[in-house]
Amino acid sequence: MEPSELRRAVEAGRATASELGLRVDDVVVIHNSDRVALRLVPCDVLARVAPLGHLTDSEFEVEVARRLAEVDAPVAGLDPRVDPRVHVRDAFAVSLWTYYEPVETEIAPADYADVLMRHHAALRQVDLDAPHFTDRVAGALREVNDREQTPELPDADRELLVSTLSGLSAAISVNKAGDQLLHGEPHPGNLLHTKRGPLFVDLATCCRGPVEFDLAHAPDEVEKHYAGADQDLIHRCRAVDWAMFSAWRWRREDQMPDREHWRAEGLDRVRASLDRCGLG
Repeated sequence: MEPSELRRAVEAGRATASELGLRVDDVVVIHNSDRVALRLVPCDVLARVAPLGHLTDSEFEVEVARRLAEVDAPVAGLDPRVDPRVHVRDAFAVSLWTYYEPVETEIAPADYADVLMRHHAALRQVDLDAPHFTDRVAGALREVNDREQTPELPDADRELLVSTLSGLSAAISVNKAGDQLLHGEPHPGNLLHTKRGPLFVDLATCCRGPVEFDLAHAPDEVEKHYAGADQDLIHRCRAVDWAMFSAWRWRREDQMPDREHWRAEGLDRVRASLDRCGLG
């Protein structure tokens, strides 16, 4: 968010928590993108604050968290001191979560695979209406095909993203018999290492698809420890994941920090993934 919008988002998070009876003496910005994550102290709440355009996503994320808490999934929980819902304040959607003090060690690949398998097992116990991953691919494809939304995307790179998003996603989704609920983006940035163990966050990306779609977001070593995973399918899913990531970075309104770097890096990762599955 731009500085002026960020100031309003911080105040929306602070005021929401205060009105609900939580003590807020200070606010620490943990993450700033199109949505922000704030640590509120001393009440130790993580406030997720998004523009109202993301209200539906915020409400979906809260519902996913509520359902997964019922089946003891390894996910970050909503703050138990307030109602599990999204609060609207000053054109922002605010949700309040438990803050977990991070552990300063990396999660080993075997442990990463274990927590992801436990997460998938919990997701199989949840009856939830969620989009198929191909719906998200279709959204990225619309951005790539819309030159007004992605005016700086070079023609050759646009063609690469179109062919990857349309061709590979269709091939991956041919057999939906093994599809289930997924996290959607269980990359290392969305897996907290806490004193309670690894916990997944950012649940708004929940969707349906093969478990390999989730595995494609994890570090390469993780897939070796996930029993029954289809290695070739993971490589194909990884190419689609990076193509979607790249599509978002070329949007006119994208606010990801260091966007120029990630534009180039995303396209390089698409090409590398296609090479690994013999499609380069």
